[in-house]
Amino acid sequence: SGANGVGETALGRVRKIEMAKNKGAAGVGDGQRRGDRMKTKVKTARGRTISSVRWLERQLNDPYVAAAQKDGYRSRAAYKIIELDDRFSMFKPGGCVIDLGSAPGGWAQVAAKRVGSIEGNGFVAAIDLQNMEQVQGVDFLELDFLDDSAPEKIQNLAGRRPDVVISDMAAAVTGHRQTDHLRTMALAEAAAWFAFDVLKPGGHFCAKVFQGGTSSDLLKELKSRFKSVHHMKPRSSRKESVELYVIALDFKG
Repeated sequence: SGANGVGETALGRVRKIEMAKNKGAAGVGDGQRRGDRMKTKVKTARGRTISSVRWLERQLNDPYVAAAQKDGYRSRAAYKIIELDDRFSMFKPGGCVIDLGSAPGGWAQVAAKRVGSIEGNGFVAAIDLQNMEQVQGVDFLELDFLDDSAPEKIQNLAGRRPDVVISDMAAAVTGHRQTDHLRTMALAEAAAWFAFDVLKPGGHFCAKVFQGGTSSDLLKELKSRFKSVHHMKPRSSRKESVELYVIALDFKG
């Protein structure tokens, strides 16, 4: 059940899709039976690499991708923030949210619905280095959040300090697990220090890290600045993914 009453239908649809696929329901295109489950297979073609074939098969067989298309979300990642917010109730009606590394906009869409910025009752600012197509109820800034002027620009736009800072940023994958972990952790640490600068007392922070959890230095900082710190891997995270999320609640200021 959704703590804020949003996303229940979407998550319910995903579970129905998963159940149907497990019973052997046919997917998109030709299926190949594996046990009692039908899985869409993609044929290799000239110019198509093995990795691209695997990616396409994963997309075609991912119930969260299908659900995002039906529910109008920019990406399957929307269901991750739905689950995280259902668990920790970060978004409040009328609240102010900053979404770091927002493209393509799935998290911003959910935040806008839950704080009510679509109706003009809350405020959501989405920040990314690359341009992002407009999301209803969201003010977009093509900006590097590490820029010294970023906190002031955001507060001037919002007219207040944010209640929540969220980040689903991950570094471009190199294929070297330890390197990827360190690079993504660096982004999480940068997002946390940004949050320390801008959050209002009582505010919340959520960012992607990798399994193994938050680095000891960052975890120490979070525990000293927030009343509670948690880790969660949403159900909508792919099973093979090593991503994990850190959630820090009630900023002490």
